[in-house]
Amino acid sequence: MTTELVTPGDVIGKVSELKAGKGAYVNDTTIYASLTGTRRIVSPLPESLDQRAIVEVTGHKAHALIPEPGSVVIGRVTKVMARMASVDILCVGSKAVYEKFPGIIRQQDVRATEIDKVDMHLSYHAGDIVRAMVLSLGDARAYYLSTAKNELGVVSAESAAGETMVPISWTEMQCPLSGQTEQRKVAKVGS
Repeated sequence: MTTELVTPGDVIGKVSELKAGKGAYVNDTTIYASLTGTRRIVSPLPESLDQRAIVEVTGHKAHALIPEPGSVVIGRVTKVMARMASVDILCVGSKAVYEKFPGIIRQQDVRATEIDKVDMHLSYHAGDIVRAMVLSLGDARAYYLSTAKNELGVVSAESAAGETMVPISWTEMQCPLSGQTEQRKVAKVGS
């Protein structure tokens, strides 16, 4: 087995010959490395319908955790604009990241229904803590994030009085001190 050191963005295979595994992603028909590490080719399971080998990148143990498409992340909203909200990604899954990653929640990715009626300023405020899913690596500046599922959205917000607000519906949170309600795209917590 040949091993080769790769870095994010390196071409590591073609979709016609290989499947992307851990540490790899597909763009068009090319497979790229999403982290720094060693490129490996893994044989498919004998019972697998797709008999292409899997190419994966095994990161170094000390390598920082990075968001990948499909990952659920926790982040802090830093800025809200008319068509998007900027987010600093703080955790991937349940693990904190070593450095903050920039993310963007676009207007069309806030919720699954009535996306044309979404008002970003009624969905998020700067300082809100949100749970979101990574849609893609986005552009060169930020990951594209989505809160378009019931369990995704604002998980913690602070009221004008400085208190942690309590969710009272999927679109509102309330300050326990003043009783004032504020609009948010609230994440459904628990089940």
